[in-house]
Amino acid sequence: MIETTRLLIRPFTPDDLDELIEMRSDPEVNKYLGGTRLQNAGAITKRIRAYMAAQEKYGFSACAVIWKETGQMIGWGGLMPLEDSGEFEVGYGFMKEYWGLGLGTEMTRAWLEYGFEKAGLERIVAIAIHGNDASTHIMEKVGMKYEKDARHYGEDCVFYAITREEFLR
Repeated sequence: MIETTRLLIRPFTPDDLDELIEMRSDPEVNKYLGGTRLQNAGAITKRIRAYMAAQEKYGFSACAVIWKETGQMIGWGGLMPLEDSGEFEVGYGFMKEYWGLGLGTEMTRAWLEYGFEKAGLERIVAIAIHGNDASTHIMEKVGMKYEKDARHYGEDCVFYAITREEFLR
């Protein structure tokens, strides 16, 4: 489990599935997550299974994000393999009521710290669908640098990265 000032981040369990489907079904939330093509009950069921399998394999994964104040799951985020690239990506999402509070930055910093200091990663990447300025801003705020445009999950994306050395400076 990872803890930040306002968040508890814990591995997903099968009991989280219905809540995750509800969160990711909101059109405003899934707009930059591939929309209903990638955010439907079947696809989300596969994703949560992949998250749990990655947790078992690597000791980390995308996780449930809990608002400390209430104990409610308000989002998801963590480190996951980026498709078949051999890279690990940091990613996240929140219920729209929690947008604009700096939680994406808070969580991303915590995961970068975990990835470099505990998981021993040398490099972490992040992607965002073109037009997702809020995510791009978070990537830049935590020190990640734009590298290229790329195609992931069937979408045209910007691709950012940071190395352990850059993060620890």
